[in-house]
Amino acid sequence: MKYSIKKQLAISFAGLIAIVMVLYMLINNLFLERFYIARKEADLVEIYNEINKITDEADYTNEEFEKNFRKISGTNNVELGILWINVEDGSAEILYESRNNRILRGRLQGYLYGLESVSDNKDILVRTADYQIQRFSDSVDSTDYLEAWGRLGTGCFFLMRTPIESIRENVKISNQFTSYMIVAGILISLIFVWGISKKISNPIQELTKLSSRMADLDFEAKFTSRVQNEIGELGKNFNQMSGTLERTISELKTANNELKNDIEQKTQIDEMRKEFLSNVSHELKTPIALIQGYAEGLKECINDDEQSREFYCDVIMDEASKMNNMVKKLLTLNQLESGADIVSMERFDLTELVTGVIQSAGILAQQKGVSILCEAKEPVYVWGDEFKVEEVATNYISNALNHVQENGKIEVTLCRNENKVRVSVFNTGKQIPEESLDKIWIKFYKVDKARTREYGGSGIGLSIVKAIMESMNQEYGVYNTPDGVCFWFELDSSKGE
Repeated sequence: MKYSIKKQLAISFAGLIAIVMVLYMLINNLFLERFYIARKEADLVEIYNEINKITDEADYTNEEFEKNFRKISGTNNVELGILWINVEDGSAEILYESRNNRILRGRLQGYLYGLESVSDNKDILVRTADYQIQRFSDSVDSTDYLEAWGRLGTGCFFLMRTPIESIRENVKISNQFTSYMIVAGILISLIFVWGISKKISNPIQELTKLSSRMADLDFEAKFTSRVQNEIGELGKNFNQMSGTLERTISELKTANNELKNDIEQKTQIDEMRKEFLSNVSHELKTPIALIQGYAEGLKECINDDEQSREFYCDVIMDEASKMNNMVKKLLTLNQLESGADIVSMERFDLTELVTGVIQSAGILAQQKGVSILCEAKEPVYVWGDEFKVEEVATNYISNALNHVQENGKIEVTLCRNENKVRVSVFNTGKQIPEESLDKIWIKFYKVDKARTREYGGSGIGLSIVKAIMESMNQEYGVYNTPDGVCFWFELDSSKGE
């Protein structure tokens, strides 16, 4: 892999650490000396304040002062000279001189009498009424110093100085040590980051190999790294997806096998066609005979009165209407069973659809003195072919109206069960014989032929329901209750409600 995550992480983190350390070294080089000098200024001021607490100049000459000065100067490498000047004759007396450094005496006198060397470079840092702190370069020993001189409360004059060269040396050593630490830090960081990046990238590389094997339909591959983070969750999802794909492919193979079986059953279609023609011929024989008989009666003027002629015409028209409805249903059923009718799956409100069907059947229900009850009010969204589902609901409610007992009731309910919505149509009345429950879905099957003939049924409506539900791969059925019969069908619930 050209740009691996492991290398990118290692280079990125190491580069970041290197930048931080280099910035640290630059800051040391630019500001550490200034910081040291500022600290030295503060030390000189602190020493001045301690010395200025002495009220008698005679105390500058005793051993106790020498001891205290060394204690307060500590490791600051500060030299001190204290000079007393007689105002009357201008004579000077050195009261204290650390390390017998006569140069301090000379420099202090030079400052007091304005006899400074022109070759000395001086930079005043702090100036008050009592003292002055300055940085200067001594032309005699070519050394830079930080000096503080001025007047004490006893009236004596003082001069303190500390070499800046030691500060520079400390800065140089510090920067050198920092450089070593930077190199060591970068090396240690590389090792540490390499280990961390390896820990992060190894599960990702395993996922890459896993996806490659899954692409080759190798579903035995599983994510095995036990990492407690997002990558671990992704690995678990990969394992679940692998199992789901395996099951899906298994189902596809099963469906393919069933398809082969369907092809093998193609020879049965001719038998079904023969059976269909036989049933149609049987169903059409009676109405055609009635139409023919009554038509011949009209032609031969068997009954001359107008009432009889109207009766003959009504019979002919009624039988022709029944034949027309049966032919339409047969055409619809043929389209469904042949697969020529396209099923359009869409999301729609089932409550609104069922309510509309009930309203359409309201007039017929009132004529029969039957009440249709439906408690569903809230929208219930499902997936299916809305027009075909409407035909199923219409068939169920029409069937209930044809078989409900006088002054009975019809109840329509919508019930959600997990990812399904079940629609049930119950009507009070006579139960269906148990041996006929599985047969009522067969074309032209009639439980009570006389009653079916009475309301003009053809035995095709429930066959259409069966074809529609099977075209959408959904469940349907019927069962008896103590006081009637209940038909039902199910649809997939929409999760987008």
